[in-house]
Amino acid sequence: MKSPLKFFGAAAALTIAAAGGVSLAPAEPVVPALQAATPQCSAPADLTRLQLPLRRMAQHVAGGQPLTIVAIGSSSTYGAGASSSERSYPSRLAVELKPLFPHLPITVINHGVNGEESKDMLARFDHDVFSEKPDLVLWQVGSNSVLRDRPLTEANAPMREGLKRLRDAGIDVVLVNPQYSPKVFTKHDVDGMVALIDLTAKEANVDLFRRFAIMRYWKSTLNLPFSAFVSPDSLHMNDWGYGCWAKLMAGSLHEAATRAISTAVAGSVRR
Repeated sequence: MKSPLKFFGAAAALTIAAAGGVSLAPAEPVVPALQAATPQCSAPADLTRLQLPLRRMAQHVAGGQPLTIVAIGSSSTYGAGASSSERSYPSRLAVELKPLFPHLPITVINHGVNGEESKDMLARFDHDVFSEKPDLVLWQVGSNSVLRDRPLTEANAPMREGLKRLRDAGIDVVLVNPQYSPKVFTKHDVDGMVALIDLTAKEANVDLFRRFAIMRYWKSTLNLPFSAFVSPDSLHMNDWGYGCWAKLMAGSLHEAATRAISTAVAGSVRR
């Protein structure tokens, strides 16, 4: 049977001991267990900066018009690995954009579907993208094609067609490449997919958010363990990973939109 002294605090134990004629040394102060420090969310500007200004978004910012953003993709967009839907990257993006554009009504719509590839997402464009009348589309692609060892050409054609439709409609676009997680970066063609998405973005004249390089920076340069930003399945991101992705993307969108405004003002002055 355990001593009853163990169920009392130090002061109570000393009182009981004194009453019974037992001498006890003062108990050492209890030090609470240290909690693991939350990593700082960061990445260098050369990895987060969008190459092209977001002109349609800039127009809405300048005019104070409501902005609609559609995030389409697979499980990374849906939020697999997050503790709740509020922790998905689109939900966190809406939160992160608010202080950057405090007077602008912004709606971020999550149209991620687990397990989809670019052809599946393209098939949903009319219903899940164009029907929302978005000003900006964030299109996360490539991960499931890599995981299933698909030929790169299978992802290429639907991606190009989708980007053409979005650009023809005058919608700002940001492509998002695969996550840097153990089940993805160990696939033989992941580097080819990352390069393909980069090339396709350049040829289609749309922006690219370099998630793969940013997450690799967290691991290789900041020396964060995968457990800091990847869920236990070694595939999807966790709450911190989604939150940091959203924070960095919000900063990227803000810079690209305000850069477009500055460029327009400078151009009007020169004329």
